[in-house]
Amino acid sequence: MLLAASTMVFAAFTSAFVVRRGLSDDWASMHKPPILFLNTLVLLASSIVLDLSRRALKAHDRSKFNLWWTVATALGILFLLGQALAWRELKAAGIYVATNPSSSFFYVLTASHAFHLLGGVVALVYVDVQALRLRLGPAKRTAIDVTAIFWHFLDGLWIYLMVLFYVWG
Repeated sequence: MLLAASTMVFAAFTSAFVVRRGLSDDWASMHKPPILFLNTLVLLASSIVLDLSRRALKAHDRSKFNLWWTVATALGILFLLGQALAWRELKAAGIYVATNPSSSFFYVLTASHAFHLLGGVVALVYVDVQALRLRLGPAKRTAIDVTAIFWHFLDGLWIYLMVLFYVWG
């Protein structure tokens, strides 16, 4: 249900983006901070590490599961900090939400993604704490699997946004 709602939100934003870009004479492609590429690598690394964590759990290696899950969580937090840095760079360059339609969509889409990602980080932290307290494991995987699926969805969504920004933005 959450994935469907998130998909609908971003589909609506994309539709508005395409229509606004196509109908406007004032669309100016904006400078995108280079840190976005580093953030992309951090987010992709978090998904890879999360998958390593799940594989360790399947192999009944709880210590590696806990280690990799914690690393994935830290990488998720690092991504959010990187996004804050990207917005700070834009602000320093004089690019704000109201600068032009392109910057407006950039801020709205990245803020919406960050909001979803913050929820994902909360879920990662929850699983991490519960696993460290031995309340989650091979027999109790629902929270682990749902969190991982949502996290991978957010990674795919970020790649989609990067293509949208760099190809159409």
